[in-house]
Amino acid sequence: MTVAQYSGEESSAGAAMCYSAQIWADYKKFTRQFGAILSIGDFTRIFWERREGGSPKIPKGIELAFAEPRDAFEAQVKQMIDEAREAELGRIDERIAIQQTKIAEAEAALQKRVTKKSQEIIRVANNRIAAERLKAEKLQRTEPADDDDRIWPGDYTLVMVVEDGRKIVKPMRYQCRLPGWTVADEKAKPGTYNARRDSLRSVWKRLYGYHHGIMVATHFYESVGRHDYEQRALSGGERPKSMELEFTPQTGEPLYIPVLWYAWTDGIEELLSCAAITDDPEPEVALTGHDRTIINIKPEYVDAWLSPDPKNLAAMDEILEDKRHPFYEHKVAA
Repeated sequence: MTVAQYSGEESSAGAAMCYSAQIWADYKKFTRQFGAILSIGDFTRIFWERREGGSPKIPKGIELAFAEPRDAFEAQVKQMIDEAREAELGRIDERIAIQQTKIAEAEAALQKRVTKKSQEIIRVANNRIAAERLKAEKLQRTEPADDDDRIWPGDYTLVMVVEDGRKIVKPMRYQCRLPGWTVADEKAKPGTYNARRDSLRSVWKRLYGYHHGIMVATHFYESVGRHDYEQRALSGGERPKSMELEFTPQTGEPLYIPVLWYAWTDGIEELLSCAAITDDPEPEVALTGHDRTIINIKPEYVDAWLSPDPKNLAAMDEILEDKRHPFYEHKVAA
């Protein structure tokens, strides 16, 4: 598929569904619930990429799940996490040193003549140093925080798939790079973290019926227009303002979110990435001003969803149609 053939998907986080979610970041939950095993190679690969200077966005919760390895496989992943952290801390120190040099030079220049340019150099450098130190603190933190398991488009999430008849948990980027796409295509159409149900047989036809997975979440978040939320029109001269809402199933049960995924490669780079399937909004979501809702399939359909028959897409359609409707309570996110 070329980028010109891409159509019908959401293209901006502010208008799309689902733009953020709190996920199961600890793969052991999948083990307990479904008997799934860990994809060692895929986990070590993304942390190897970070160690070598890449920038995969990996939620802290995924890392913390390996803090106390239970076997040699988990120890292998933890070693790569530790090496990636130390390598990044070294790069942070280097970036801070560069900014400190800029400050020293600007301060020396100020001793000769006060200029706005030198003052601005110092201000910007101090801000960059503060930002780098925050990154270092997060890398070194070992205690969990409330948002450690939250993802946004471009972040990595955990996806359960079936390979050779066995359920496996893989880390995948929450933004799918479709078959045939280049990196440039992806940048031109960044909304592929969601797959509209009504375009599964067109935009997503090379994945629907072939590459199915499950992502599990406890909450999802949406950005809506304040005037839409208040169910009113914009007043004269009023500019639209957005607000963030947090949605939680009233039942307290996790959401089993069906995803489509793809193992993309250009012969050099490899990328596992996915998209959550969305549908028309649940009534309570529509009332808040949003026009899509992620699909939440019934637990009894998980096995069938993970082992699709591309010659029987009707069976997959039935799974998506017979979705759960738990009633999503909402609150304004902090």
